[in-house]
Amino acid sequence: MDGASEVFRPLEADDPAEVGGYRLTARLGAGGMGRVYLSYTPGGRLVAIKVVRPELAHDPDFRRRFRREVEAARRVRGAYTAELIDADSDGVPPWLATLYVPGPSLTEAVARGGPLSVPAVLWLMAGVAEALQAIHAEGIVHRDLKPSNVLLADDGPRVIDFGISLAADLTSYTATGAAVGTPHFMAPEQATAGEVTPATDVFALGQTAAFAALGEPLYGSGSAPGVLYRIVHEEPDLSRLPEPLRPLIARCLAADPRERATLAEVLRWCRQQLGPDAGPAVWREVLGQRHTPATPPTPDPTLRLPRPARLRRRRTALITAAAVTAAALLTTGLAWVTSDAGDGFRDWVAGASPTAGPEESVRTPASGGEGDRTRPPRTSSQPSPIASGPSGAVAYTSLWLDAKKSLSFAEPVQRQDREGDIRFDCAEVGCSLDSDSSVFVQVFGENAASPEVCRFMLSGTDSDYRHWPLAAAANGSQICVRHPSGEIALLVIRTKSTALPESAFMQVEMTVWPKAA
Repeated sequence: MDGASEVFRPLEADDPAEVGGYRLTARLGAGGMGRVYLSYTPGGRLVAIKVVRPELAHDPDFRRRFRREVEAARRVRGAYTAELIDADSDGVPPWLATLYVPGPSLTEAVARGGPLSVPAVLWLMAGVAEALQAIHAEGIVHRDLKPSNVLLADDGPRVIDFGISLAADLTSYTATGAAVGTPHFMAPEQATAGEVTPATDVFALGQTAAFAALGEPLYGSGSAPGVLYRIVHEEPDLSRLPEPLRPLIARCLAADPRERATLAEVLRWCRQQLGPDAGPAVWREVLGQRHTPATPPTPDPTLRLPRPARLRRRRTALITAAAVTAAALLTTGLAWVTSDAGDGFRDWVAGASPTAGPEESVRTPASGGEGDRTRPPRTSSQPSPIASGPSGAVAYTSLWLDAKKSLSFAEPVQRQDREGDIRFDCAEVGCSLDSDSSVFVQVFGENAASPEVCRFMLSGTDSDYRHWPLAAAANGSQICVRHPSGEIALLVIRTKSTALPESAFMQVEMTVWPKAA
């Protein structure tokens, strides 16, 4: 990064002023698990505070895994890791603090200055291998090692986000049977949902090193399914790599995890190739003009001292219990339909009999004792609402999302262009829902979401939630949407086809609740 304006962004109106006693001074970014902020320890050390996203924080399974992974990560002490120094897994929301690493990610460094030299790649591999040794020694498998999780500090690389991401990934991915990780840097066993072991991280180390040497992913770009197919079924083309790097990277990328190099072998190889005279000057050459350290914001003179997590535990546990209880009441007491979130949910909104046949019998909302009426099949290409339900809710079925169609809160709901509030996009690393104005949150659980549940889950969301990856979404998944007008919608995925991104589509049901509901 060139300067503070590119690294340290001012806090926004919806950002907290402090987390766990740490006074926040700037926003560093946002990721799959939540937002990241800059703060200071009482002694003036810079720390990165990671605050968990609301939809994860409200998931009891996530909290349990997060607590376990935090405790394991606390024990990791390595020269090439970003040390975890504080955390509160029972906080509202949960958070953790790691030492801040003033340096670009490998992704940013390569984008700025191009591929690294052979000595630089060897230094990188040695440092990351040593970091992985420290991580594996505590029984943790990183699972998501990639260039953006390797930071380039002045004295060597630093591996971040080890272990912790597993809690978030398991919550959102394993329920659907999907693989966990970043497609372009997965190992074959991850891509096929097989057993993940320390050797999985070795494969990712080889891919990360190849990226550093080539300036692009070794297995090419394109759609995630295409990349994963090549990782599983094809031998990588190592001919483009500098010759001195090929034998080691080939060992790391062996298809059979048992045949991959060990981390000790990686370290020995790198040291032999670098020679006894290699010193820190080699690494300083790596950085060169790739990194001009930004000046962090001056700490607020009223900075509050962090309190140990154990002193906060009783207070935050009580708050968490109240929040979880409230969420449970909302989910069980106010969500009137259960299980498949499909026809049953539509029937609740419309008042239809769950056993209605092709000419579905639809009961209008109770008004003056009006009885049932039969709705004839629609012939128009523009879906009509099934009926108005409780609180003025309106439900639509057979809505279509693809590269050319979108959805809108206003009529027409089904649009034959890309001008609607809700769009469907398939990028290189997967498909997503996108909007210029509305925000998304996926609801995990068996019960169909009510408007109260959606409002609860969407509280505190901002522009970071206008892009929602669909890797964790399967048929029957529910996604809450909030429009700037205050209207809330619930999307229920009926059919999702993303194997071929160029022809990907989703068929959904959408229920819209008015602002006053």
